[in-house]
Amino acid sequence: MFNLMSPEFISGIAAGGACIYFFLSWKKGLSLRAEQVSRNRLKEIEDKINRESSEVSLKLAKKRNEFEVEKNKAQVELQKLDQRYQQRKEAIERREGELESLRREVQQREREVAKKLDNTTADEIRVKKVYETLILKLEQISEMKRDDAKRVLFDSLQSEVKHETQKWVAKVVEETRLTAKEKSIEILATAMQRYLPEQVIFHSSSIVQLPNEEMKGRIIGKEGRNIKSLEMATGMEFVIGEAPEIISISGFNPIRREVARRTLLKLIQDGRINPTRIEETAEECNAEVEAIIEEMGQQTVLEFDFVGMHRELIKLLGKLHFRTSYSQNVLEHAKEVGFLARMIASELGLSGNIAARCGLLHDIGKAVSAEVDGPHAQIGADLAKKYGEDPIVVNAIAAHHEEVAPTSIYAIITHLADAISASRPGARKETLTNYIKRLEKLEEITEHFPGVKKAYALQAGRELRIIVDESTMDDEKSAILARDIADRIEKELSFPGQIKVNVIREKRSIEYAK
Repeated sequence: MFNLMSPEFISGIAAGGACIYFFLSWKKGLSLRAEQVSRNRLKEIEDKINRESSEVSLKLAKKRNEFEVEKNKAQVELQKLDQRYQQRKEAIERREGELESLRREVQQREREVAKKLDNTTADEIRVKKVYETLILKLEQISEMKRDDAKRVLFDSLQSEVKHETQKWVAKVVEETRLTAKEKSIEILATAMQRYLPEQVIFHSSSIVQLPNEEMKGRIIGKEGRNIKSLEMATGMEFVIGEAPEIISISGFNPIRREVARRTLLKLIQDGRINPTRIEETAEECNAEVEAIIEEMGQQTVLEFDFVGMHRELIKLLGKLHFRTSYSQNVLEHAKEVGFLARMIASELGLSGNIAARCGLLHDIGKAVSAEVDGPHAQIGADLAKKYGEDPIVVNAIAAHHEEVAPTSIYAIITHLADAISASRPGARKETLTNYIKRLEKLEEITEHFPGVKKAYALQAGRELRIIVDESTMDDEKSAILARDIADRIEKELSFPGQIKVNVIREKRSIEYAK
């Protein structure tokens, strides 16, 4: 039986009580700590609320101050606007008063004018009555009707005025003719004295100096293949004569002649002379000459200080540097005409720039006359119109050979300046131009035959060398082509001696070893 008073029971009771005590003490401490944490957290929240409240208060105070400043500014602006409104209102009121005064004054003047108009009408009626009375009295005295008197008076006045007018017109015409003659002589003399051009003659041949006599053999090549390649690539004739260390390049086309000269000089400097290298060098030199053409055009435009000229017209001006007309360089001639036209226009009080533009471009059609059919004046006018030139300039170009009627004084000035430049001593040579035209005609004849790739007039027109397409022409067709071209030359041209028609058909096969 369990003994409640046993030591074990008492010890157990004591132990349980101790446990309860410690549990209660721990629970009380936990409650105190929780309460402390709650108080601390509450304090932190209150501090945060206080801080945020302070910040909000500061922001509100700042916004309130800014609002007060803006409000003050708005009030100031409103006051200024109100002042301006009052000033304008007062000004409008003053103007209304002035307008009212003017209106009353105008009304008063209208009444005065109406009164004067009534008086004038009454005076006119009285004058008309007096005039009618006088007419009747004159008719009674002269025994003539009014219409008869008018006719007699008109006939008398007409005869007298006609006679005096004829004398006055004859006098004015004579004085004008004498004055115009003296003034034109003075203007032309002044212009020609101010412009003194150089006398430059372009020949139809170029000479290349060789470094030594052995170079001739290298240029000729084995069995003459190098010199043949040169002639085929450039279209020029290379003449190797007895003169030491000299080769002449002959041909009427100055652009191709310049390409040939540059090609030969480069080959001599490079030292590699063979058909392939000749063709490559000729292409390079052709590109160089094209660049020179553009540069010459740009220099000419800058020399005249022109702006807004189309790039194609500038290129065509550069091409004129290599063209000749009656042995006169066309670009130099165009520049002369431009300068002379500018001076004449200045003497007459006209625009020198418009006149100079007309003069410089008057022969622009010669740059393409070999490729386009028609007179060069009309071709040039079409080009100028196409590239945006002024109608005055277009008409001056078209009319400078009197093929089109001039529509402005600038066309007449251009025609006059052209005549002065062409007629100055040493400017032109008729025989050279005829020779060049004959050579150009030789090459043009071949263009109408199928299968022709290129044609070159060589040896002063004694040989016509024609290169045909090897894919469409065989040996038999080549012989027929040569005979047909020769027949056509005999029908269309007159020439001394004979012309050799040389048709060349060549097949090339090229491969590259890599």
